[in-house]
Amino acid sequence: MNFLFYLFSSLALISAVFVTQAKNPVHSVLFLILVFFNASGLLILMGLDFIALILMIVYVGAITTLFLFVVMLLDIKTEEVSEKRLRYLPIGGLLGVLFLVQIFVVIENSLVPHWVHVPFTNNPVILDHLQYLKWNTLTDNYTNIEALGQVLYTVYSLHFILASFVLLVAMIGSIVLTMVKGAYVKRQEVSEQNYRDFSQTIAHVAN
Repeated sequence: MNFLFYLFSSLALISAVFVTQAKNPVHSVLFLILVFFNASGLLILMGLDFIALILMIVYVGAITTLFLFVVMLLDIKTEEVSEKRLRYLPIGGLLGVLFLVQIFVVIENSLVPHWVHVPFTNNPVILDHLQYLKWNTLTDNYTNIEALGQVLYTVYSLHFILASFVLLVAMIGSIVLTMVKGAYVKRQEVSEQNYRDFSQTIAHVAN
């Protein structure tokens, strides 16, 4: 188990470095696919088989494939990528450090409290009302899918509904932005066709 953990971790880190250092954008996308596969292997070792399958299906099967098609269609020159690589190095390093800080904040249990609704008191110390909820004790007897559904559709049901509305608005906005109504486009008017007198529009031509 330890050997597989170190194997997947080292391959994921090496592949992530090659994603940013590869001169060919297509090679970068292929290394990104390798990163996702190794991350899925780590999730399987942790017992999160459902999350690992979702990661491979969604990211490798859909998003990374879309990246690959876009990169191949744009035909990006390798010289342009090499010139712009050092320009984005400071902001990339800053974002990487912030991402690591967020990971350590989430892992540290003392920094992620769970708010418990208690009766109002005059006690000014609000931190006394913060307790910590251990999800593993509540979902230990369930499978991964059952535990995810129990938490997602009960505790975070409001957040799930809000996220669905955000995706709906984004989908409608993208459709509206791409619909360009021009005069040269022939559009079908169904109402005018239904009220048309066919006796005046259809002519019989004798042979």
